[in-house]
Amino acid sequence: DHWLWLQKYRGDLVINELLHFCISGTNKLVDNICRLSPDLLAEACQHILTYLQGQARGVDSAEISDRFQRAGVRLDHEALQNIIRFLLITFRSAGKNNLSGDDLVLRLEEGSNKWSKASLQVLHSLWSEHGALVHAQQQVQTMLSIGQLVDIQWKLGMAVSSDTCRSLNSPYVSLLLKIIEPSGQICQRSFEMTIPQFQNFHKQFKEMAAVMETV
Repeated sequence: DHWLWLQKYRGDLVINELLHFCISGTNKLVDNICRLSPDLLAEACQHILTYLQGQARGVDSAEISDRFQRAGVRLDHEALQNIIRFLLITFRSAGKNNLSGDDLVLRLEEGSNKWSKASLQVLHSLWSEHGALVHAQQQVQTMLSIGQLVDIQWKLGMAVSSDTCRSLNSPYVSLLLKIIEPSGQICQRSFEMTIPQFQNFHKQFKEMAAVMETV
């Protein structure tokens, strides 16, 4: 019993240390955000919201960093990346859950007690204005989400056993596709075709290529 109690005590200490680390890290991040003037914070948020609304290809952290430096705000690269990452995650989550401006502020206050009133007002105002557009864009992306083909490999083989796909001692083509899913995870898909199936597959690709040349 004493050993079990000691193990539980040590486990509780580890959990408490991790919680303290997470809270300290969040509070430091919030402190850095609150160092920004309302106008500067609004600029950074606009960059991110423009991207989340599908109006930009990405978030230009170099441009944001340059703007901060010209305004006299000195942050190291890691601190800047943490701010951008935090705002991205925050706005993405708010869009996914279709939060109102009030709901967003409430969640931020629950996560840290270091927020300044001015910073929360900026986030509330911008999200109230752009939140519905971010949510709508996320809905479109969900409906249109599709993987991207990044590599294709093939090999010609000879069947040594009979199954539903091929006859014994008949040639077949094995294809291996490497795909980046919308989540960013890379996965592989493989399948086999008989020679007639592959010839039909090839014919359809040639027809697609011919159509694309006319676009």
